[in-house]
Amino acid sequence: MEALRLVALDLDGTLLRTDGSISARTRSALAMAEAAGLTLMSVTARPPRRVRQVAAHTGLRGTAICSNGGLVYDVTNDAVLRQNLLSAASASVLIESLRAAVPGVAFAVEAGIQYGCERGYVIPGEHPNDRDDPRMRRDDAVALCREGVTKLIVQHAGWPLEDLLEVTRAHAGALASVTHSGSNFVEVAAAGVTKALALEAYCAEHGIAAAQVIAFGDMPNDLPMLGWAGRGVAVANAHPDVLAAADEVTSANDHDGVALVLERLAHLGFVPSWC
Repeated sequence: MEALRLVALDLDGTLLRTDGSISARTRSALAMAEAAGLTLMSVTARPPRRVRQVAAHTGLRGTAICSNGGLVYDVTNDAVLRQNLLSAASASVLIESLRAAVPGVAFAVEAGIQYGCERGYVIPGEHPNDRDDPRMRRDDAVALCREGVTKLIVQHAGWPLEDLLEVTRAHAGALASVTHSGSNFVEVAAAGVTKALALEAYCAEHGIAAAQVIAFGDMPNDLPMLGWAGRGVAVANAHPDVLAAADEVTSANDHDGVALVLERLAHLGFVPSWC
């Protein structure tokens, strides 16, 4: 049997507790896995700037997969290594069609390490420093998409998330990949973009087999990644579809679910039966 080599970690709702913190036990488990030679990789819907915030108190560094697989990011050097852009033309068509179908819809845009939003878009958990960040722009969504988009974010305070997700998928068709990660908005990327494809590409470049990867997640955007990895683990607070599809269910994010699995694997020398 081969040893485990990579731990793929969704952040919000999985590694992080509900309040956004990380426990001492989980930090210790991550350090133990890293000391044993495993690569720890954030695989998240978050954009780079939000991953940097997490890195500051988790110790996660190196390479991260951001924006649901749309971007590969060097956390240590604050640099985009690779990204898959939704074209300006495709983004503009989708924006205009959603404006007609969903009056009052608002958009935000992630493009590499740049980001911006329309005046009507409400930034969840906005930090005062965000308003002064030179990479932050306030403009019409079509203008923000002029050079292509890593992730287009669709928000409407008056629409249930599932309804907004359904109408966005209907209008996107084959132009784009549409998902959500549990927040009050829908996320749109280039067609075919998923966490799984970005993780698979990284592993191929580094000679890591799927069987040598364990992945943790909680939301539907994690499903392809959990299915690709040798072991897909859902936290107990996960979406019902994720609980049904996972190879294993651990404790909730607020009860050190990731740490419990890593501690168990440490007793096996990180050479689990599926490798």
